Order: sequence, then C-alpha cells, then structure tokens
Amino acid sequence: MTKSLYIRPIGLAPSPQGEEGGAIRLAGGMVYASRFAVIVRDSDRVVSRSLGGVDDVPAMLGALESDLAAEGERQWSNLRMAHVPLQLGERTVRLDQPQVMGVLNVTPDSFSDGGEFLDDPEVAAQHAAAMLEAGAAIIDIGGESTRPGASAVWEGEEIKRTGPVIERVAAMGAAISIDSRRPAVMEAALAKGAQLINDVSALRHDPRSIELAAASGAPVVLMHAPGDGDDLHSNGDYANVVFDVFEWLRDRRDAALDAGIAREKIVLDPGIGFGKTLADNLALLNALPLFHALGQPLLLGASRKRMIGALSGEAGSHERLGGSLALAIAGMNAGVQLLRVHDVFETVQARNVWRGLRDAALTDFADLPA
Repeated sequence: MTKSLYIRPIGLAPSPQGEEGGAIRLAGGMVYASRFAVIVRDSDRVVSRSLGGVDDVPAMLGALESDLAAEGERQWSNLRMAHVPLQLGERTVRLDQPQVMGVLNVTPDSFSDGGEFLDDPEVAAQHAAAMLEAGAAIIDIGGESTRPGASAVWEGEEIKRTGPVIERVAAMGAAISIDSRRPAVMEAALAKGAQLINDVSALRHDPRSIELAAASGAPVVLMHAPGDGDDLHSNGDYANVVFDVFEWLRDRRDAALDAGIAREKIVLDPGIGFGKTLADNLALLNALPLFHALGQPLLLGASRKRMIGALSGEAGSHERLGGSLALAIAGMNAGVQLLRVHDVFETVQARNVWRGLRDAALTDFADLPA
C-alpha cells in the first residue's frame, strides 16, 4: 500500500468570529472548522499526525512528499468547497444548510416500516404528502429491504412496488429519489418522475447501473457497503474503518467521474450500519467532517438504526426517536448536507432550532472590541 494522506477537521465552531476569523466555512455550510489534523498512513499504519490551525495547514502540507502535498492541496480545497444546489426536476435543493430526506419503504420486510405502505399506493402517497408538509426536501422511495438477511427482490417486483407510488408522489411536484441497486428499476423510476438515484451498492451491483446513471444525467448517491452481490453486509473487515471507507468512497467517486457522471451530481454516504460494528459506526460518525475532504456533498442515513438500540437497552425500531435525533444533530454539527430519516417532522424541527442557533452565533461576538 502506498502512503495516503487525510486532512481531518478536529476543531469545529458555530461561527468564524469565535475564532477571530481563524476558521474555514466547512463545505460551504453552517459549520466552521478551526483546527486540523494532517495524517499520513503507510501500509495501514499511521506514521505521522500534525496538528494546527488554518494558518498552519499550508506549512504542514509543504513539509510532505510532493505527491502527498498535492493530495493535501486537493483535500484542503475540497474542505472549503461550496456545493451547488441539487436540481431535481423543478425542485432546487440547496446544500448550504442541512436538508431532510424522508424514507418511504414500499416493502414487506424493511426493519422499521416493512409492510406499512406495501399494498396501497394511495396510503403510501399520503405518507409522502405528510412528510413533504413537514418539511422534507426529498422523498426516498425503495422497494427492497437492505437489512441484514433480507431476501433479494426480482426487479419486476421492485418496479411493481415503487412505480405507482412514484407516479403519485411526482404528481405532487415532489423531489424523489429511487432507492435501488438495479438499473431496470432506476430506469423505470426515472421515467415515472424520480430525479435522483440512491444506490446502496454505489453502482456496483450491476455494471449497467453506472452507464444508465451517466446517460440519464440524474444525480446519484454512492453509499459505502463492504459486501458484493446480494449481501452488502459481508466482508466488513477494516484495518481502520474511517480511512478505509474514505478510500473506498474516493474510488467510487472516481469511477463515477470516469463513467461521465458530473462531479456536482455525486453525493457520498458512509453507509452507517452496513457491514459495520457498533464501534465502526461510532468511529465514522465522530469522523464525519473528514469526509468533506472528498469534495462531495454528504448524506447520513442513521435513522432508527440498530446501533441506537445497542446503546439504549435494545430499544425497538419504533422506540429510537431520541437516538435518531441525536445522530441527526451530530450530522448537522459535522456539516452533513442530507439527512435520510423516518421521523421527518421531528428532524425538521430539530434542524430549524439548530439553524436558529447557528444564525444567532454569527452575531454573538459583534459587540466585542476590535
């Protein structure tokens, strides 16, 4: 393994004034980073770690080997990159603040809402309408459960489940993502009104997927999952889960770029809960600011995940609202742009209060002497 470099923000602030201007606006959002760790890894072992503020980063990068310094310059630029909005049909989803994606599973066996919206597209559409009214920017519609041990679904069945719901939700003028790893399902969903492809296999499950995505011009979400084939949860063996997922997502980003998908249409997701232990998930959540160094908007899907139950007396999936909100706020504090959640009303309310605090922080130091 060749040497790899990572710039990890380790000091975050609600406003630049609190750091007397010594902070960057992380990924063009409402979070500011003031201290950074420049980390070098060689053969799965960290060999150096330098710490410093904004003004120290150029010197820390300049002290590195030329190829690592060049990668560091790219990551430093990416951390400060403001992302253009996602254009989803007639809807524009801005990425300068956290946005909420509402989950709508049209399946019999999803871990949280399996069977609830399966056989009645009208009921599913009513639920989508309620999420939109509550403030969801995007409705994520899926026809296959990806929980551990779930059975694979024939693509024709997946289209049958999702198609009628997509048509109804599209008629509301909503921004819609199709949660699928099969190109036929993606194609059918886009034809019925979906505008975003959310693939938990990061366009690996079928080689035709990446070609279809590029040809469609639709934005894509590429999620990390270690497994191949039908079992996305297998092969979860990491030397360092944070750095390994970072490298994996970089490779999938580059594969998408090579296939002709525009950079501004690529969103990355670290895949919380997919082939990861509780310790792995916690490490990734604590390291979320690092992933902005990849230069893409980030999606966090931690709502009602098993890790919440593991940390709260094995609470069932419908008893995980508090934990889901805690993880959503952790994502907001890390500058994540998209939050995929089941409990839209509560998450939007938390986001709005969080944003109020951030807006107020921009004037907190206005009366201090120069």
